[in-house]
Amino acid sequence: MLAAGAGGPVSAEDLYHEALVRLAQEAVGAGALPAPVSGAAPALQGSATVDNPLCGDRVTMEVRVEGGGIAALAHRVRGCVLCRASASLLGRAATGLGTAQVEAARGALSALLREGTPPPPGPLAGLDVFAPARASPSRHSCVLLPFDALQAALRDALARAFPQRDTR
Repeated sequence: MLAAGAGGPVSAEDLYHEALVRLAQEAVGAGALPAPVSGAAPALQGSATVDNPLCGDRVTMEVRVEGGGIAALAHRVRGCVLCRASASLLGRAATGLGTAQVEAARGALSALLREGTPPPPGPLAGLDVFAPARASPSRHSCVLLPFDALQAALRDALARAFPQRDTR
């Protein structure tokens, strides 16, 4: 795991280390989901756009859910290296995860950033690439924004599948 102290400022070299920059450049999942195939069984699909008004980052996440898990996701990110790397990590590892697993992963990432708690093993074990951001609390929201967008896209997919009924 990469170590970063929580007490003092972190250098740009520490924060934007090689593994993080490479993850951002890979941009796994960048783009848009393809249109559903005509005649195929309908899948749950949702999308959400989340903004960080403090820094201007914006993430649009699209998700297709099948069998209770993420079958596909795509993202469009206008943001910093931290935000792009976080979205790329989700593009690489979120397929197959359910809503509860995405929520747990976001919680693990938040705990890593706030308290330095090592992430648990599993599909998103690579969260430790964001450990140096712990020393920069103002950057935590940049790292978490793609996770927030994915959670919102999953909620949107469920809302589309099970719309509220008018009780009048």
